[in-house]
Amino acid sequence: MSGDHFTTFQGDIVEAIRTAIEEKVPDSKAEVSGGGGHYSIVVTSPVFAGKNMVESQRLVYSAITHLMKGDTAPVHAVDSLKTKTP
Repeated sequence: MSGDHFTTFQGDIVEAIRTAIEEKVPDSKAEVSGGGGHYSIVVTSPVFAGKNMVESQRLVYSAITHLMKGDTAPVHAVDSLKTKTP
């Protein structure tokens, strides 16, 4: 395995990101695209109302931290993260 990127994650990473966000962020709809460890995310939720961009993004990142930790993490980078209210 030397030289190869190996991940222990099984399954659809895009779906795992979407599910993790929608479970953690109340009344949210997440749109996730990308691959190869790099993803773009758009999350719409009424919970973002009254929050600034950093507060809103922290909520989303807290939902997917477990997918970004460690050398074998399936998510290496979030290239774009947008939060919106419905």
